Amino acid sequence: MTEGLKRGVLGFPSLLASAVGLVVASSTLVMLGQGMGIAGYGFIMATMIALVLMIFQAFTFSELALMMPRAGSVSSYTEIAMGHFPAIMSVLSGYVLVQCLAGAGELAIAGIILNKILFPSVPATTIAIIVLLTLTALNMLGVDIFAAFQVGFTAVMIFTLLLLGFAGFFGRGSPNVHNVSPGMGVMNVMSLVSLGIWLVIGAEFTTSLVEEAKNPKKHLPLAMICGLLIIAFCQLFYGLSSMKYSPLDKLAASPIPHVDLAEAILGRAGLYWVALASFCATASTINTVMAAVPRMLYGMAHAGQVPAIFKWLHPRFKTPWAGIIFMAIVPFAMLASGIATVDAIVTLVVASAFCWIVTYIISHIDLIILRSKYSDLPRPFRAPLYPVPQILGIAGLIVVLLNIFPDPVLKIRIYKYALLFLLGAGIYAFLWCKLKMKKGLFKPVPYKVALEE
Repeated sequence: MTEGLKRGVLGFPSLLASAVGLVVASSTLVMLGQGMGIAGYGFIMATMIALVLMIFQAFTFSELALMMPRAGSVSSYTEIAMGHFPAIMSVLSGYVLVQCLAGAGELAIAGIILNKILFPSVPATTIAIIVLLTLTALNMLGVDIFAAFQVGFTAVMIFTLLLLGFAGFFGRGSPNVHNVSPGMGVMNVMSLVSLGIWLVIGAEFTTSLVEEAKNPKKHLPLAMICGLLIIAFCQLFYGLSSMKYSPLDKLAASPIPHVDLAEAILGRAGLYWVALASFCATASTINTVMAAVPRMLYGMAHAGQVPAIFKWLHPRFKTPWAGIIFMAIVPFAMLASGIATVDAIVTLVVASAFCWIVTYIISHIDLIILRSKYSDLPRPFRAPLYPVPQILGIAGLIVVLLNIFPDPVLKIRIYKYALLFLLGAGIYAFLWCKLKMKKGLFKPVPYKVALEE
């Protein structure tokens, strides 16, 4: 079934929930705790740098998405700026592979927390798989079903962050905790920006829902910017609270530091609450991935960049069912095989962030090229102060890539994983362009042709 997606379904609350929902995840709370444990106040500085870089990114994606309102997201912009090869690579390495791998780790964290606190007799892997299958089914039922659950999941997460953040920040703290932030230079802080970026990354997932939004011209940029500011505000207080109740070395080493913090602040009741919040955090993240990435694949299928099955929609619910099932198969296999573990979460997350950052650099370059090449196109939203945010964004992201993590051993492992992700996407993109599409790797597609695909 290849009829179009539903139109005018998603209002501002749903777009805002999508912008926030992917970011505030269980893995994000782990990264926040571990980052505070490694650097203390230095990690707050790293996160603020990351926030500025992500606001620049929101400017760029807002202009691109409204200039080219397609579900394919970054692949749609890149094919008219630089050709099919970078368009395919940007989505496969920056979104499809990243979300399959990081999503499996995200589900593993939720499974362990729910097993430890609520369901000790049910294996953590079984819980994680049940959550995955449930969210897969919900996304099959339609984007309006996704939106209803997404708003609820996000509300619980934000309330929890605010509750624990303010309770901890204005509380007396633990008398046994006496933390002193380690001294950090500029490059030490920059080496933690990749962890900080993971706390505020992904607001642009909202752009893949542009075809289904009621008022994308007004709501899309606002949802991304507001989402980033809400997330940063909540996590700032949450991070500062963690330093009052947990020793830094415990925060840095704990696979579930947010659980430890909830128990320290609220006692046994805090454990039950954070179990619910962790479920909502994971559910929100996987729910957003299941909504956004299949729609990216849907847009790519219409451009001939992935197999045609990805543009088939369910005849009743108008959902890209093939993409949804595909995005469930890989994390399911990783969970069932035992590959996805909390021990591997930092490596998977930061390697994923590396690939994601490469895609962000591509999007900035897209905007610079398209501003020059198609200067007369209607632009319902124009990136403020162009091209300053794009140039600073590219430079800042390159510095982050060169200083991806402070631990040199883990840094090398992260580079290996990231390069494997990029290599895999590059091989597919090269072979697909040459053998299937039979088109040049870097030959841009005319705007009007791309818009009709």
